[in-house]
Amino acid sequence: MLQNSGKLAGCTLFITGASRGIGKAIALKAARDGANVVIAAKTAEPHPKLPGTIFTAADEVEAAGGKALPCVVDIRDEQQIGAAVQKAVETFGGIDILVNNASAISLTGTLETPMKKVDLMLGINLRGTYLTNLCCRLAAYTMAKYGMSMCVLGMAEEFRGQIAVNALWPRTAIQTAAMDMLGGDSVGKQCRTADIMADAAYAVLSKPKDYTGHFLVDEDILKEQGVKDFDQYAVQPGHPLLPDFFLDEAPESLVKQMEQHGATPAFKAPPSDTPRSGGPIENTFDIIRGVINEDVVKATQGVYRFDLSGQLKPTMAFMTGKLRIKGDMTLAIKLEKLMGRMNKAKL
Repeated sequence: MLQNSGKLAGCTLFITGASRGIGKAIALKAARDGANVVIAAKTAEPHPKLPGTIFTAADEVEAAGGKALPCVVDIRDEQQIGAAVQKAVETFGGIDILVNNASAISLTGTLETPMKKVDLMLGINLRGTYLTNLCCRLAAYTMAKYGMSMCVLGMAEEFRGQIAVNALWPRTAIQTAAMDMLGGDSVGKQCRTADIMADAAYAVLSKPKDYTGHFLVDEDILKEQGVKDFDQYAVQPGHPLLPDFFLDEAPESLVKQMEQHGATPAFKAPPSDTPRSGGPIENTFDIIRGVINEDVVKATQGVYRFDLSGQLKPTMAFMTGKLRIKGDMTLAIKLEKLMGRMNKAKL
């Protein structure tokens, strides 16, 4: 892990979406320096499916050596943001660093994405970023996703010399509650922990204000800091990692990199000249026919075409580009449930 240097001691961080996942990991990393952390997130009461609240996160920050201020904040709500910022100023005397971590995601195609979801993503990822920056005024660093990119570029130039604005991306999938929901129980071993984002963010937050306008990748920034052992961040060291699906690197390129390090990618397809046996496949689809019924068809409402090669769960295949579905990840998740039923039928 990147060692804490104490550079954030006494600094006040306003972190959105900090009740769990990457936001909380960054909060805890800063807390070990003795930083003040505003936990700005929506979850005040325990969620039935997602771990943590702003209060449990605040307890962890305090235990790690920092000071915490939990605030209920929906970043689409200007009044809630304004109230949280004002409370932060009253409690800690100001805000030194803003981490825009809260975001909404829907991995669906244009025609399959209802405007309700579009409005949600734009409201949180883009408008929310702009609004939080505006309310904080002295935001030092911005972490963002694509919907926030123009904010990073524009504000980096507008406030150059006064405020630094940067974006930080993960090289691989990060194990969070959201990733577990998207990928299922087995996705964790193909992820890194949120600690890598916390360490990378710490490195960026420790830089002077003239370090601005950069789009950074966690692994690259840590290599610059001298970190060589990245297995320490892996949920399951040595296991192939799922690439972040917002970066441009193709899965095929990642395969080569992993093989150079002795790993065997779970999603790699066998050579095209690999002989295929028709008998077992025919038997497989005989079992599938036995599982499919009218209720399953109504629940799924999808058509799947199978070109069989290799082994990979549908959701992972979809996320790595190995499974192409006319629709969205919802169909991939439904397919995974169907496969689970087939396994119970001794597929």
